[in-house]
Amino acid sequence: MNQRIAVRAIIKNNDKMLLVRRSTGRESILGLYELPGGKLAYGEQPEDALRRYLHDDNGLHIERATLFDVVTYIDRDDRNIQYAVITYTVTLADGHYEPKLSGNYDHYIWQSLTDIQQNSLTDLTQLLLGIIHQDQITDKVTEISKSNDDKIATNVDAIIYADGGSRGNPGPSASGYIIMNNTQQVLAQGGQYLGITTNNQAEYHGVRLALEKAQELGLKRVDFRLDSMLVVNQMNGIYTIKNRELWPINERIRDLIKNFDKVTFRHVARELNQLADGEVNKALDAHAHFEGSV
Repeated sequence: MNQRIAVRAIIKNNDKMLLVRRSTGRESILGLYELPGGKLAYGEQPEDALRRYLHDDNGLHIERATLFDVVTYIDRDDRNIQYAVITYTVTLADGHYEPKLSGNYDHYIWQSLTDIQQNSLTDLTQLLLGIIHQDQITDKVTEISKSNDDKIATNVDAIIYADGGSRGNPGPSASGYIIMNNTQQVLAQGGQYLGITTNNQAEYHGVRLALEKAQELGLKRVDFRLDSMLVVNQMNGIYTIKNRELWPINERIRDLIKNFDKVTFRHVARELNQLADGEVNKALDAHAHFEGSV
């Protein structure tokens, strides 16, 4: 799989974010809005590329750029390319908030995150805005997170950590889960080898397996902790599922949820999901050992 690096800019003005609409490029992104930025040229430094794109494509001048996040993304138009997308929060120089677009874009908007229509965005932008949205939610609840966690722990029957992984994406894949009660005692855990699937499919199957086990245990109120921002945002309805490969798994999960009184989904850092990740790797390693011994 080939790897490329891209940069994107989060530019805000009075709590509204800058989005620019594509007028060139492949059909799947034409007419859709995205965060300003683009791919790095050979040997180019990320911040230099960011300044170049903002100046050349948007007529904007950076006063300060601060690293926000780095995510990996596989373009659905070319699954042989994996992008490492470096996202910056950008402060513009005074008096330079009026974009002057190049021929690559035909329109721009300043819009609050809650007013943005997901079907008007590129797939990558949907992913990035989901991360930004989750980060804003996290910031708002940081000072009361401990009391909220205590409330959640007493309002549910179990906390579920679920995960999935693919060695190749698509490649050999597995899912895993850990179900714990309010006192952090493990009620159930397990993993399953899935065959050749994508990483996103494996993440979804982790939720499915955990729900099936939770139903078997007679649990009625569960809180999921996932490190997949994509799954959390889609299950919470922040944006829709465009990948048809995920539709059947999502429908199965929705059917399972009907058997519960309460199912919630929250994002956690990967390092806080290591137990479920361990179940994933255990299933993958067991299958690899079996294949090697045949």
